[in-house]
Amino acid sequence: MSRKNQGTPVFESNDLPDRQSSAPLLEVNDLRVSFPSENGKVNAVRGVNLRVDSGEVVALVGESGSGKSVTSTAIMGLLDETAQVSGSVKLHGRELLGRSDSYMSKIRGSQVSMIFQDPLSALTPVYTVGTQIVEALKIHTGMSESDAWKRAVELLDLVGIPNPSVRAKAYPHEFSGGMRQRAVIAIGIANNPDLIIADEPTTALDVTIQAQILDVLKTAQHETGAGVIMITHDLGVVAGMADRVAVMYAGRIVEKGRVDDIFFNPRMPYTIGLLGSLPRLDSKKDSALATVEGNPPSLLELPTGCPFAPRCPMAEPECSAGEPELADVEQGARHFSACRRFPEIGAKNLQYTDIFPVPPLKHSEELNLPHEEREEVLRVDGLVKEFPLMKGAVFKRRVGTVHAVDGLSFDVRRGETLALVGESGCGKTTTLLEVLNLAKPQDGTIVVLGKDTADVSRRERRNLRRDVQIVFQDPMASLDPRLPIFDIIAEPLQHNGWKKKDIGPRVEELMALVGLEPSHANRYPRNFSGGQRQRVGIARALALNPKLLVLDEPVSALDVSIQAGVINLLDELRATLGLSYLFVAHDLSVVRHIADRVAVMYLGKIVEIGDVDEVFSAPAHPYTQALLSAIPIPDPEKERTRSRIILEGDLPSPANPPSGCRFRTRCPKFAMLNAEQQESCLSAMPEHVTLGDDHTTACYYPERTNVF
Repeated sequence: MSRKNQGTPVFESNDLPDRQSSAPLLEVNDLRVSFPSENGKVNAVRGVNLRVDSGEVVALVGESGSGKSVTSTAIMGLLDETAQVSGSVKLHGRELLGRSDSYMSKIRGSQVSMIFQDPLSALTPVYTVGTQIVEALKIHTGMSESDAWKRAVELLDLVGIPNPSVRAKAYPHEFSGGMRQRAVIAIGIANNPDLIIADEPTTALDVTIQAQILDVLKTAQHETGAGVIMITHDLGVVAGMADRVAVMYAGRIVEKGRVDDIFFNPRMPYTIGLLGSLPRLDSKKDSALATVEGNPPSLLELPTGCPFAPRCPMAEPECSAGEPELADVEQGARHFSACRRFPEIGAKNLQYTDIFPVPPLKHSEELNLPHEEREEVLRVDGLVKEFPLMKGAVFKRRVGTVHAVDGLSFDVRRGETLALVGESGCGKTTTLLEVLNLAKPQDGTIVVLGKDTADVSRRERRNLRRDVQIVFQDPMASLDPRLPIFDIIAEPLQHNGWKKKDIGPRVEELMALVGLEPSHANRYPRNFSGGQRQRVGIARALALNPKLLVLDEPVSALDVSIQAGVINLLDELRATLGLSYLFVAHDLSVVRHIADRVAVMYLGKIVEIGDVDEVFSAPAHPYTQALLSAIPIPDPEKERTRSRIILEGDLPSPANPPSGCRFRTRCPKFAMLNAEQQESCLSAMPEHVTLGDDHTTACYYPERTNVF
């Protein structure tokens, strides 16, 4: 059947699914979804079978385009009218496919709810948050206005919104990102649904806020007893939340089973590749990451055999003969794999290093030198950057100051990577922009390649710009869609006086250097995958042989398998070209793998800095400890035993930072100090104290602790 009721029609009934039924909470059988397009039919979901029981968390994982979100949207009955849908979706044994929108409207919000990835888009901007919760309650329960408002305040309190009775009357734009996601969860659980679908609920959030939201989700599930479908790219979140996992590829499930089986005994090469491509927060870098070469197949023209065969190192001629079905890995184990060679994988206990070649890390002699003995590439001393806070539509007046960066000091040496980490609003991007501006800062000094930016001439500044380049977060937004790749990479060469006869060979050299096929230089950005577009951005940044590369979240927009290839490339380029990186990232697992040193920022100040292994294995500042404890580790056993430091509240406004230590308002240690000890934290920001050869922290009461 489909949106147009192909096949046997489902007769409309006002009977909602019976919550007392003995049938499973959700049963999805042979679900197929296709969409018409200019080039033909897109087979987005191809025969998905899924079951969710009450109180169970089932995770759907896989690369972008694998069909995860389309599957969840089909369950909710929210697909476009042009979608062709067949199969079966049963809630408490009652068929949902083919039902009218009015019938599904009674289901959505009451028995099935959805938590979307972008909370700002999910909330109506012209209504208060409380009004939107009240609306969900009144539609499905018939509550009175006063009772619904009382319940709305209770729900906001349940999900951890401070002053819920006041905040219920605020609009979505007056909430932070984390608070908006909490409000969306409150709406989702308002009517005690039986099934909650969470579609990337923490992707756009800081790690500390992510930990809070995951904690809220667990509370919500406990309060409602609901089953949960968790759609996510983050396998660390899966390890800590899920009971069972379904791995999707090219529109179908290729492996599913208990979370421990999937993480510790995967039987599908694609699953093994995904797990092997993850940088680990709890381990030092001793090799490059596993990479799944190539890209997922087009859903317009699928190969005749296993869709993963073109990317699979274990593929045999038989793999192209027909697509394998999900089969029992072991009788009664509830572990299934769609791979002809799963018995061999199990018998030989093959790991990702056995299937996917992991190149050794390249090292140069200079990379082995201590930090102090390397040539200085960048030095920042006492950097200050403030912005005026203005008010008024016509006659503007200054009403305050935003203290974006306040007294920042660090250095970057040749062949070294310094990572700046911290929550959104801590000043990381402002720091990058001040360095890239190559001008006299508001206060403090910036010295690039031995030249103070306050004293350089216009010509010297132009020359310096060749030596300092940037790679942006979103590769598609940073590439001109009207230009072929050749022109994009050649542009900096043309503007810096390169001869025409030399530009062509240089572009080919750069494309080969970053792992792109030079013969594809006449293609446009839209013809490349996300990982390939990021490689184009790196090639353009390397065109003029820079000495310092500024990397602003260069892998955050990429799938984990593609991310691994870009991380390996950056490691290799640093070793072979002697590059230095100033690296900004939210993902501390990536930082652990790629950085030599790390600087942890909070409200415009560095609170801890040093060798990445020193800081990560024994962080001393309470904020660093909270950041590291908030990062999920892709290991179910470790996730079950870890204790998290959940920071209360959101980052204070940089326009009105707390007095004394800026972290004290959220510091879990501050609350345990006596009045005399607290006085120190209230009086002034602490100076940095040395804890090791390359490890300092700004805390009055530092205590090195292992958070893993």
